[in-house]
Amino acid sequence: MVENMRLSAEIYRKIGDFCLDIKIESNAKRIGILGASGSGKSMTLRCIAGIEEPDRGHIEIDGNILFDSSKRIDLKPQKRNVGYMFQNYALFPTMTVLQNVLCGLKGSNKEENKEKAMAMITRMGINGLENRLPGELSGGQQQRVALARIMVYNPGLILLDEPFSALDIYLRDKMQREMFELLSDYNGQTLMVSHSRDELYRFSEEIFVVGDGKIMQSGSTDSIFSSPNTVSIAKLTGCKNYAKVQVGDSHRINIPDWGVTLNLKREVPQDTTWIGYRAHHFEPVWGEKVDGCIKVKLAAKDELPFETNLYFAPECEKGNKADDICWFIQGEMRKTIEQKGMPDYLKISEEKILLLKE
Repeated sequence: MVENMRLSAEIYRKIGDFCLDIKIESNAKRIGILGASGSGKSMTLRCIAGIEEPDRGHIEIDGNILFDSSKRIDLKPQKRNVGYMFQNYALFPTMTVLQNVLCGLKGSNKEENKEKAMAMITRMGINGLENRLPGELSGGQQQRVALARIMVYNPGLILLDEPFSALDIYLRDKMQREMFELLSDYNGQTLMVSHSRDELYRFSEEIFVVGDGKIMQSGSTDSIFSSPNTVSIAKLTGCKNYAKVQVGDSHRINIPDWGVTLNLKREVPQDTTWIGYRAHHFEPVWGEKVDGCIKVKLAAKDELPFETNLYFAPECEKGNKADDICWFIQGEMRKTIEQKGMPDYLKISEEKILLLKE
C-alpha cells in the first residue's frame, strides 16, 4: 500500500432544492467531515463510493481516477477499491460472520480466501463467532464484522458513515477507542462523517466542516476547534456562548449584550460581528470588578454527576435582552463555589476569545 495517499474530490450534485457543491483535497490518513443532519455529509460518501453519481465533478484517490464527468469516467463501486461502512453496517442477515467477511474477498482460491478471512476475524477479536449470524451478535460485534469485511481486501480508502450512531450511548466511547486502534496500522486513508464533534476530534487529523452542501471551513483538527471562523462552525464545535459585537479600533470591541468593552492585544478583523466563548473557560471573580469582567446574576443551575452547569443573566446595556451565559464547572471549582457562593463577575481571558463572522 502506498503511503501518504491523496484524496481529491470535486462533487456537484443537485437533488430538488438541495445542492451539494464541495471540494476536498487531503493527504491526511484520518479525515473528518463535520456537519449537521442534512448538510450533505452522507451524500458526499455515496458519491465517492460510486453509490450515487454526481452531476459533474472529479474524484481521484492517489492518482487513480474514479469519476470524471468531463472524461466520462465513472468506475463501478466494486472497481473503486473503496470500503464503505454504512450506519447500520449492512451485514447480510442470513450469512454467518465468516461468510460476511468472505464477501469482501475476490478470487477463486477458496482456501486462501478463508485463511485471509479467519486471520482478519482473529485480528478484530471476534474469533469464535465466525459461525454466528448477525442477529446473534451485539452492536459492537456487528461493527467489528463490518470493519473486517472492509479491511480484509485492503482498500485504498475506507469511508465511515456515522459509524457509532447505531450503538447504545454507554458503548460508544469504548467502540470509538477500539475502532481507532484497529485502524491505527491501516496504511490507506479513512474518511469519517459525523455530527459529533467529540468523535471527529478524537479521530481526525484534518476536518472539513460542511453546511448546506458547501465546505464552510477546513484545516487541522486543532485549528478548527481553536479558531472557528463563523458562528455556525463555532456551534458545531461545541461553543455555547455568543454575543454580537461592535468593533471600535483594531484592538477594541464592545459587547452590548454582556455590558463589557474589551481592549485586546491582538488585532480584531474588521469583519468580526460576533464573539464566542466556551462554557468551561470563564474565570470567577468575587468582590470588585476587574478588566474584562461581565456582571452576572444566577438564572438557573443544573447539577450533573460530574459537572455543574450554571446559567447567568448578564448585566447588559439598557434596552438589550441578552441570552443567558453558560458556565460549566467541574472538580475543585465545584467545591470552591459551594464554599464561596456564586461569583459577582465572570472574567473573559483574551486567549480564549473566538472572534467570529456571521
